[in-house]
Amino acid sequence: MHKNISFRSAALIVKDKKLLFAKHINHPCYYLVGGGVEEGEASKTAVIREIYEEIGLTLEVDKLVMIQERFHKVNEQRHHEVVFLYLIKNCDDINILDGTFSDQGTKETLHWLPIDKLSEFEIVPEFLKSKSFEDMNYIEHVVIKEY
Repeated sequence: MHKNISFRSAALIVKDKKLLFAKHINHPCYYLVGGGVEEGEASKTAVIREIYEEIGLTLEVDKLVMIQERFHKVNEQRHHEVVFLYLIKNCDDINILDGTFSDQGTKETLHWLPIDKLSEFEIVPEFLKSKSFEDMNYIEHVVIKEY
């Protein structure tokens, strides 16, 4: 396998028309809860593991709703990132306060950003700024070429 390919899973945790993001103190953007898929691990299993690691909750996946392929540069090297985005079930029961620390301690905080105002924030993936969260009954394939 090519060394400049990464395989990731991310969670779409939606509550009260807000989407849960994390933000690291050293990075300007907000990003979804999630992370790398380990060798031999299914993407669905990875997102459940990452949610537990980052926010300390065992949540259930509703369904896969998006696959993002992003072609971008990392340290001037071409990189191909594949991300599976999963919609999470029963988010109304989640009691995470805005600004709560993640597993990274004081370096990373969790934030509920209003879906209708995502365009006002620097977020990753950026295509979520124009995404409708009303009809998520199919899998959307998003390809982003930055080089």
